[in-house]
Amino acid sequence: MKAMRDNYIPGDKMVKCPKCGQESERRLVAQELSVCPKCGYHFPMGAYYRLSSVLDPGTFRELFEKLPAGDPLSFPGYKEKLQAAQRKTGLTEAVVTATGAIGGHKCVVGVLDSRFLMGSMSAAVGEKLTLAINYATRNRLPLILFAASGGARMQEGILSLMQMAKTSAALARFSEKGLLYISVLTDPTTGGVTASFASLGDIILAEPGALIGFAGPRVIQQTIGETLPEGFQRAEYQEEHGFVDAVVPRVRMRETLSQLLRLHEKGGRS
Repeated sequence: MKAMRDNYIPGDKMVKCPKCGQESERRLVAQELSVCPKCGYHFPMGAYYRLSSVLDPGTFRELFEKLPAGDPLSFPGYKEKLQAAQRKTGLTEAVVTATGAIGGHKCVVGVLDSRFLMGSMSAAVGEKLTLAINYATRNRLPLILFAASGGARMQEGILSLMQMAKTSAALARFSEKGLLYISVLTDPTTGGVTASFASLGDIILAEPGALIGFAGPRVIQQTIGETLPEGFQRAEYQEEHGFVDAVVPRVRMRETLSQLLRLHEKGGRS
């Protein structure tokens, strides 16, 4: 599996944290799963690297890998942007889906990658997620989706917006089977992704400091003409106000997911 090579922390031997401004050795940041050892800032994480950090070694099997990105509206310059994103990331689209195991518990996992056009949801992304949800439904497997997105991909117009309903409908069928869906919100989770599958988890986790919302805080502040509370729309604020069940540091994410899957399995057998 691709792992460290798709982790895109800027710099060479030293990494400067955008939050605290301090520099750390790249190897130390990598040892902490791309988390600043000085202040705990969570750097963005590539999809394959994130999968390698949570799945048991040797259990990864990618689903629907060859599903391609499209340009349904022939939007000017869009095809070139897609090709540039594909060259940069090695991905066909902004999401990677796979089967695997966490702590020995089989599951289906999907990860949005913000390097690919900010993880925006295109028709292909929606299709790939829906296929993964349907696969989990047929095989009665728990589902874990990691969101990292700027929202719907506007170069695909209404076709992109329709993915909100499409993924939500697939999750409704999944839920009717009594299966477990864990949604993990990372920085940023915004727009149509927040307004659809990211908010529908039976359990909603978030990484520390993640921006979570529909419109960004600057747009909201300009619209209502009021100063927003400190930390508004960050993971900790969302947990305090009941939108997020728990804020889980990246170093504890695999353990937390394993515990939740184990509890779900025990509940299913009782």
